[in-house]
Amino acid sequence: MKLSDKKEKYNFLDGEILLFNKPYEWTSFDVVRKIRYAIKRKTGIKKIKVGHAGTLDPLATGLLIICTGKFTKRIQEFQDLIKEYTGVFYLGATTPSFDKETEIDNVYDTIQLNNELLIKTANNFIGTYDQVPPLFSAVNIEGQRAYNFARKNIDMKLQPRKVSITEFELTKIQLPEVHFRVICSKGTYIRSLARDFGEILNTGAYLESLCRTKIGSYLLLDAMSLDDFVKTQDS
Repeated sequence: MKLSDKKEKYNFLDGEILLFNKPYEWTSFDVVRKIRYAIKRKTGIKKIKVGHAGTLDPLATGLLIICTGKFTKRIQEFQDLIKEYTGVFYLGATTPSFDKETEIDNVYDTIQLNNELLIKTANNFIGTYDQVPPLFSAVNIEGQRAYNFARKNIDMKLQPRKVSITEFELTKIQLPEVHFRVICSKGTYIRSLARDFGEILNTGAYLESLCRTKIGSYLLLDAMSLDDFVKTQDS
């Protein structure tokens, strides 16, 4: 779908499903606030429900589904859909957050790695497994977000969750970087997948970059940029 094909008139109160490409270093709530403000400024509506259907980490980019008005009741429906991601793992090092939000804390040798071993390890994740979420996450612990404990250097134990990996393809291997494509169930943390991948290889790993490319049948290719949306509301 070309940008020119995207509609410029909306019924935000009755409900809209909006697809956005979340910018790097923006939180999902930053996107919601930006959209809500643009809608209020355009329509004069003082109270309008706007919510996102599935959080993306600040350092991730890609597809974010935004629901408005009555369609916010459908958020859980979208959250339950399978997701597709592409990205890069960095092997031979770890970070406390399992991505680049925090500094490298350990370094490992990767000389023993080869393509066959990497592909075999990725294939071993296909199916259902118990995954422990990152402490640097929005998981609720004792009424607080896990990241509040992590940022205070308080070590808390998170319970594993069953997640399903349908596809785990290594699209490019150029050590220490490994490019991948993953299709997975809701609740899957790709940062945790990076950690688990590195642990099995005994080399450590963290998430270098991540992009969500698909949610159910909704595609990143059909998503708008925030700037383009705001322009349609200013016109």
